[in-house]
Amino acid sequence: MRIRIVDAFTDRPFAGNPAGVLLLDAFPDDDRLQRVALEVNHAETAFAHRLPPGGEADWALRWFTPVTEVAMCGHATLATAHVLHTTGAHEGPVRFATRSGVLSATPHEDGSLTLDFPTAPLTRVEAPAGVAEALGAEPQAVCDTGENVGDLLVEVADEETVRGLTPDHKALAAHSARGVVVTARADDPARGYDYVSRCFFPNVGIDEDPVTGSAHTALAPFWSQRLGRAPLTGLQASPRSGRVRTELRGARTLLNGHAVTVIEGELLA
Repeated sequence: MRIRIVDAFTDRPFAGNPAGVLLLDAFPDDDRLQRVALEVNHAETAFAHRLPPGGEADWALRWFTPVTEVAMCGHATLATAHVLHTTGAHEGPVRFATRSGVLSATPHEDGSLTLDFPTAPLTRVEAPAGVAEALGAEPQAVCDTGENVGDLLVEVADEETVRGLTPDHKALAAHSARGVVVTARADDPARGYDYVSRCFFPNVGIDEDPVTGSAHTALAPFWSQRLGRAPLTGLQASPRSGRVRTELRGARTLLNGHAVTVIEGELLA
């Protein structure tokens, strides 16, 4: 198997979110996929194989963290589409059959790719008891993001609060299916982004995810409603950092970004 490590939602190496990408003839058994993902040991490893022509999708796609399979992953989808286009395995828009339905990726002349994902349904909820203590910050607003995403979305006072968080990851695990997304309005939109976020996913083996495309399917409607605009740019303020350009289109959200292949090799085991 050829294996590549791709940094997604960045235009330079060693930033954004790294993902493993393997293009296969067919999916092996789940235990094999999980073992490979554990060996790669990035937030997600994507496995894809070509589907017969004429169907609703071109490639089947699955994503695994080091400990489990997940229902949706933005950065590893972007990474997979990048590999398909840069290697010549697929030309033009590509449709992926996934556990979250058919997801598409469209390449652009500037080298970026736009993903078409389902918009997360947001439900305003009361802040769960203990979440402020686990985060080390007081929630201003809290939303459930629905079963497909499985996060608790927490707005805090400002960008400085988001950047300074040192949460108790074990305590956070009690508050959602996947994790907690923390966000605030950008202090200075002139810097090129409208809002900031950080994502903590202890329930799937990722204390902090560097850049999370799927979380932006919730961040896009959250901030579009507040800021009154559909096109926005989010900065995920993790140590690696990355930007996701979003555009809310009702039941769908467009996620745009670049990707860079940093490692290519062969899986020998």
